[in-house]
Amino acid sequence: MTSHASPPVLVGSLKTLNADLPAGAIIHAWLKAAEAETPAEMTASRDGKVIGRFTARNAEEFEHGTLVVEDGGETVLAYDATTTTLSVVYAFSEADVLEQGIRVLLSGEANAPPAAPGSYHFRPPFGWMNDPNGFGRFGDQVHLFYQHYPHSLRWNTMHWGHAISDDFLHWRHLPVFLFPSAELSTRADGRGGAFSGSAIRRSGEAPGIRVFFTEQVKDREPEEQIQLTAVSDDLVTAGPAELVLAERPAGLDLTLDFRDPYVFEGPDGRWKMLVGSRDHAGGVVLLYETADPDAAAGWTYLGILHREDRFGMTAAECPCIVPLDGAADDPRTRWALIFGLLTSRDPATGRRNLTLATVGRFDGRNFDKEFEQELDFGTDAYAFQAFVDHGGPVGIAWLANWTDISKRTDFPTAMTLPRRLLLEDGTLRTPPVASAESLRRQLIDDHRLFSGETVDLGNGAVEIVIDLPAPGAAFDLEFDHPEVELGLRVDEQGLSILYDAPEGKFPPRYIAAGARPSTLRIFLDMGSIEIFADNGRWTGTKRLPGFESIRSARLIARHGNVAAARLWQVAL
Repeated sequence: MTSHASPPVLVGSLKTLNADLPAGAIIHAWLKAAEAETPAEMTASRDGKVIGRFTARNAEEFEHGTLVVEDGGETVLAYDATTTTLSVVYAFSEADVLEQGIRVLLSGEANAPPAAPGSYHFRPPFGWMNDPNGFGRFGDQVHLFYQHYPHSLRWNTMHWGHAISDDFLHWRHLPVFLFPSAELSTRADGRGGAFSGSAIRRSGEAPGIRVFFTEQVKDREPEEQIQLTAVSDDLVTAGPAELVLAERPAGLDLTLDFRDPYVFEGPDGRWKMLVGSRDHAGGVVLLYETADPDAAAGWTYLGILHREDRFGMTAAECPCIVPLDGAADDPRTRWALIFGLLTSRDPATGRRNLTLATVGRFDGRNFDKEFEQELDFGTDAYAFQAFVDHGGPVGIAWLANWTDISKRTDFPTAMTLPRRLLLEDGTLRTPPVASAESLRRQLIDDHRLFSGETVDLGNGAVEIVIDLPAPGAAFDLEFDHPEVELGLRVDEQGLSILYDAPEGKFPPRYIAAGARPSTLRIFLDMGSIEIFADNGRWTGTKRLPGFESIRSARLIARHGNVAAARLWQVAL
């Protein structure tokens, strides 16, 4: 688990930070100069003797430095606060970082994680986070990479953060994995960086993984967005990036949107790549392939795999595709093609940035759609990425939506609960992973909520299970949230998240129209609500402002409309 050292000690303008580190420990630090004329510096000392130093001349953006501590023991890090600003300092041991993770020694006020004791959703140890990247099992552990800006709680020049888990719930934070190019790393102007992508196992006897990602450089000619690849032999550090796709396909009237490479093994055994884009009619998903067993080169454009133009000129983002009900090389297997639609708006509800799931058959070149549904009616499960694990496909999403972001709103975010993907009764279902039941710590109520009483929710980290005697039996579940009006409703119109923030504008309707659920699992946490109805037949996710707890819940229903209601306190 990540741990923080004691706060720095200030003597005059000199700040010191003590850490007991093992021999061979590696320290990563980001610092910048308070003024351009005076370099920033931090020294590392042992028994009064300087054993290394970090320096930076940039006064606009933090510079990254690395130091190896050869001998174990108490290490003192010291810097002059009048000339040097620190963002992040962490340490780890190369030999056991996959087992122990990093130890965060310092993060600043601008990038400190939110105080959310008892929260069970994944959050970064510092800084901003958005899309999941490279989600997959490599070796015996699940790896989650993610879009990351280490130095504030706002989006800026993109890095890749990294964490691993044994059960999809308990995560160990690892060192920052991908860094922006040298052209971008010295500026904090949001011009681009290492955008979203994916990861695959390396072929043959070669160890490690290969990652694919978009490099974005705003106003670059002729392409703002290109696709790069890099290799990691140790699952912790990435080697130098190499270009794999230098330009968009010609003759398709595509906009500059050309990003989020998702690489996977196709039914024919060849590596395939999906890339999201848009033309002047709507969003398109592009398909590439290579015969290279290591997927390092030789990528050929095959065509547009899928088009979505019902919502106007929207970009298809973060596409992924997984087999659902059989082996990838079985022609009877159905596949789920999932993608977000940036700037889309549902005219019936006003919801923005929808995520669609299209199910059909895929032969390696063509996708024949059988049916389509929305992935999440709450829309705050964006940039969904999935892979095929031992027990079937599993996916995770960013628990947020670009619609909510503003300069006035504090916005440290989380990932959703990981979700399975199942094909049942002609529908795609996305229930939480089975290990989510292990979060239950104590049954705190099995009759008061059912009886219509107001039930205190403690720290607000709870799971509520409601069973209905008949599909679609009507009820209202009211929550007491300190900042918004919040509730859940089943009625003749369907299943709804009732959400109204006091912002002076008409809110969207978060509804699964026509849904008639029989069982609902409702996960509440600091900053979020997730609903899984009928084993994920209808799934709704909504980010909530702030990190104060939902204080209480009250169930309102006609006699006989609810069969049972149970409430568990949950925790990692």
